[in-house]
Amino acid sequence: MKVQDIMTTSVRFCDPCTNLAEVARIMWDNDCGAVPVVDRDGKLIGIITDRDICIAVGTNHRAASDIAAGDVISGQLYACTPEDGITAALEAMTLMKVRRLPVIDSDGALQGILSINDLVLHAEKGSGKKVTGTTYEDVVDTLKAICEHRILEPQEEQGKARPAGA
Repeated sequence: MKVQDIMTTSVRFCDPCTNLAEVARIMWDNDCGAVPVVDRDGKLIGIITDRDICIAVGTNHRAASDIAAGDVISGQLYACTPEDGITAALEAMTLMKVRRLPVIDSDGALQGILSINDLVLHAEKGSGKKVTGTTYEDVVDTLKAICEHRILEPQEEQGKARPAGA
């Protein structure tokens, strides 16, 4: 099975100038936690998550309506193509520790998005036979790898909560 067989194709997106309040509205209206960011030519340049919005607003001490999506997206972009296999997508999600992969064509234009939700809904229960290419075990293993806590660098330790009584 290929990414194109289960990806979400009706994806709302924004441009780098869209403010975070508008991005949050897109998420609310479309029941999603991430919005791809595309340039004028329709090429994917990033993705913004609900977590990105919260951190940007909390750390910049500015209103969401005063922060542009382009100011928040990172320089790292992880994506897949419609022709990629599901196993390759799971491996990419595991390696990059992401719950969503924008799906782009050979020109970098947004075609859809593949989320862990899509994978869960298409995972097969049973003896491990892979008709669709994905078993429950494959998805759970991927989700476990994504959810694993990262090791904090010393400068990140400063903001870390201390155990009670410490």
